[in-house]
Amino acid sequence: MEKLLTPQEVAPMLGITVGALAQLRYEGKGPAYKRLSPRAIRYTEADVESWVESRTRTGTALAAS
Repeated sequence: MEKLLTPQEVAPMLGITVGALAQLRYEGKGPAYKRLSPRAIRYTEADVESWVESRTRTGTALAAS
């Protein structure tokens, strides 16, 4: 089984705060995560990497709707 990462481990990987990561989770815009209990959130490295890759852009223009 792949190691599960805490929000405290993931946030620095993304260059954001733990609070910003929590906000992304709340908005449904962050990496996929696993809720092991009401207070235990974990991420897999593969899910984090996949999310980062999905954020890759080639220009600054807004995407067409």
